Amino acid sequence: MSTAKDLMNVPITIDKNSTVYHVIRQLLDKKISRLLVREGEKITGIVTQKDLGLFLLNDTSDRNLEQIPLSVVVKPLQTIPESASVKECAQLMLENEFGSIGVSDGNNVVGIITKTDLAKFFQIHQGKKIVGEYMSPYYAWMYSDTPLYKIITKMIDEKISRVILRDHDENPVGILSFRDLFKIALLEGQEKEILDNTDPAISVIFPRSGFLSKTGFGGTTTAKDIMQDEIITVNYDDDLAKACSILNDKKIHGVGVLSGHGTLIGILSKTDILKALAFI
Repeated sequence: MSTAKDLMNVPITIDKNSTVYHVIRQLLDKKISRLLVREGEKITGIVTQKDLGLFLLNDTSDRNLEQIPLSVVVKPLQTIPESASVKECAQLMLENEFGSIGVSDGNNVVGIITKTDLAKFFQIHQGKKIVGEYMSPYYAWMYSDTPLYKIITKMIDEKISRVILRDHDENPVGILSFRDLFKIALLEGQEKEILDNTDPAISVIFPRSGFLSKTGFGGTTTAKDIMQDEIITVNYDDDLAKACSILNDKKIHGVGVLSGHGTLIGILSKTDILKALAFI
């Protein structure tokens, strides 16, 4: 039986005295979405792309990222023993809504397991199951011309990572994920001023304000300005392992699910894969 030790990866760490800028630089350079935080030789916390994104989306200050200490976004790290089963890992992450957990040898954190690691395990080791058994039939949607601050408010309030965007004929035209917002937040977070081109006849420079602002960037930008116009999909009757391979190969966290008539009827995410593993 596979255990947490078999699945874990060597943790990539950052010193607790670093700044938000240093965290972002390392995440981008190493193409990862989380770092474990160390004090001396001991790992004591975790910082994730999502926590950073939420901070940047809400931050209304004019501080440069090099002026913001890492401590504002660090979270405690939940751990599981090396001997824990894959099912136990999935259950712990699902019950606590974790995207990752540390692996402990009893004294120190020696590894990390993410949703992606569990999705890869499922892709290789699990028997035939269909997408429709585990997809989420509810999916959040909004119109593509909705101001960005309304989209972000919905994502935060409902604790969701993606929103399907429709035109006013009710056709899905794109998707906006937290990853997209994170990238934009990084660009804007580096600047103290933003150029507002809402009216092509007038360009206004105003101080940087949070994405939740109705008058700042969040109010002058619509979802369609930054959305991905390709919605990657699978079919209701597809093998769940096949869907996992798409998530893993495309390095995405969710896909749309189509009915036999080609209608979008749900979303399959890596959290849904956790459910499949947690209840086998």
